[in-house]
Amino acid sequence: MKTAISIPDNLYAAAEAYARKAGLSRSELYRRALHGFLKDQGTQGVTAALDSLYGDGESSALDPLILHLQEASVTATDADW
Repeated sequence: MKTAISIPDNLYAAAEAYARKAGLSRSELYRRALHGFLKDQGTQGVTAALDSLYGDGESSALDPLILHLQEASVTATDADW
């Protein structure tokens, strides 16, 4: 299928330069770019679902007490090796 799109001149020039350098036709470059964009959009739904489940901005650091106990248990067993 053929289609016409409008993009800024500088973006067009950069795409043309990249296509030449990579040995791709313009159609192949845009096909790959669109495919990658759509694939990325699909994974954003998964990321959003995980963020809502586990929290988006919360720290993933261990609770200080658990960290202390974990460090103590590793140190205690190191002498046994």
